[in-house]
Amino acid sequence: MTIIFPLIGISLLVALLFLGGFLWAVRSGQYDDAYTPSVRMLFDDVPDEPADPDEPRSGEKPLG
Repeated sequence: MTIIFPLIGISLLVALLFLGGFLWAVRSGQYDDAYTPSVRMLFDDVPDEPADPDEPRSGEKPLG
């Protein structure tokens, strides 16, 4: 029965460490933007413009 008091103390210490780590992460900006990274792969990349205006872009069929 005497082991219960050190275990309660250790569990409270661990809980306070996790709370401190969470608060540190929030204050340092770790959770500022949680939405954009999850949908970034869904955005299309803007293709580079060809140097020659008559040259078709990648994926386009040439005229004629």
